[in-house]
Amino acid sequence: MAKSSIHFNISERKVLLRIFDILSILFVLYFVGNTFAFDYFTIDKENWRWIFVLIIYIVVFGAIFEMYDLQKSSKIEKISTSIVFTVSITVLFYFLTPFFTPVLPDNRLQIVYFYFSILLALFLWRLCYITFIVSPRFYKKILIVGEVSNLKSILEMFNLADPNYKIVGFINCEEDKNISTKLDTIKEYKPKDFKQVVKDEDVSEIVVASYNPESITYDIYYGLISLLDQGIPIKEYTQVYEDLMQRIPIQYVGRDFYKYFPFSRSNQNKLYLFFHRFFDITISIFGLATSSIFLPFIFIGNIIGNRGALLYTQERIGKNGKIFKIIKFRTMIKNAEKNGIKWAQKNDVRITPFGKFLRHSRLDEIPQFINVLKGEMSLIGPRPERPYFVKELSKMLPFYETRHVVKPGLTGWAQVKTRYGSSVDDSLLKLQYDLYYIKHRSFLLDINIFIKTLSTVIFFRGQ
Repeated sequence: MAKSSIHFNISERKVLLRIFDILSILFVLYFVGNTFAFDYFTIDKENWRWIFVLIIYIVVFGAIFEMYDLQKSSKIEKISTSIVFTVSITVLFYFLTPFFTPVLPDNRLQIVYFYFSILLALFLWRLCYITFIVSPRFYKKILIVGEVSNLKSILEMFNLADPNYKIVGFINCEEDKNISTKLDTIKEYKPKDFKQVVKDEDVSEIVVASYNPESITYDIYYGLISLLDQGIPIKEYTQVYEDLMQRIPIQYVGRDFYKYFPFSRSNQNKLYLFFHRFFDITISIFGLATSSIFLPFIFIGNIIGNRGALLYTQERIGKNGKIFKIIKFRTMIKNAEKNGIKWAQKNDVRITPFGKFLRHSRLDEIPQFINVLKGEMSLIGPRPERPYFVKELSKMLPFYETRHVVKPGLTGWAQVKTRYGSSVDDSLLKLQYDLYYIKHRSFLLDINIFIKTLSTVIFFRGQ
């Protein structure tokens, strides 16, 4: 048996970050309140509502400004901007809601104490997190079992998904191929070395990445069973890929595709669908009402920068393959497709200067609230594509039309996780995320997408 070791999974680290963000803030505020002349925010049983509101603001704005992004959280220079934005907006909202929070103090120095106490608390805790938690002592050590031909892409996936994974070795299922000819950064072991490797390397998990069942020899098979009997977790690579990357690895899905698509029960759950539609209508009405503030500026910008019609419609594919007309603010020049239909590219000359602003800010999507109210779209779902591209992509990408089992969305999992699709490879990546959403659809995932969409708008990542 391997020695007992400590490691934190992705979900555990995200929970850890949230809990200790809150605890560190409350501890520093308590310390400052009892050490200095600071009485704006006092922690006691009578002021529980102040504490509760502060916690909500920190968690919500922390999510919006990506404070719980594990890649960012692993380096202080990357997470610093998120911390400053989160604290600044949290304190601003805290001061603007005096009904739920303390009345503004007469001594304005109290505001400075409050702001820098929260800022200091987060920076100190995140430095501790980076120093101790994001360190080799808490790495999750993995042993790979599979074919050499897949090894490079597997290692790239682990490095991209989570730096806290350490691949300690590889059991080669292709006896006629030498690992050294493929990659020299990982050690190869023989099937007979299974138990010794797990013991010596303190392996936490074994990942089987073999796509040819016949390559699993009897030595490997019985070695895996023996380790399973000893309590060593053994996972199939596509399962690990889906959990880490949060997308469906359709490039590894074959004729047994039905194993990979036990779609979320939410797709047929009447209660979920009712509330989903309720929020679609509510948020769309609110969105149209509040966005009316921007209409005069968009109208003037369109006259100066676009010089033509403000709105345009275009055919898109909706649920069950039904065609509808999407409504958007125009961002391209007139007759943009006179030379034929093609994807919009980065720095596309057809996009006007004002159109670029509309796209980056996502303001060009505002009229789609009308499509949502009409029931042709939802707030969240796979983005609707044009019939021409659907026809072409369906020939090249398996399961592409599976996206149409749910309503298309104003935003979606693919939109907040990747860039604008401008090629077949981009469309494949988006499809993986779309299928993941359909498979795992839930209120929590919808909320996650909504928050990430706000981050996209705030950081001008729209395309």
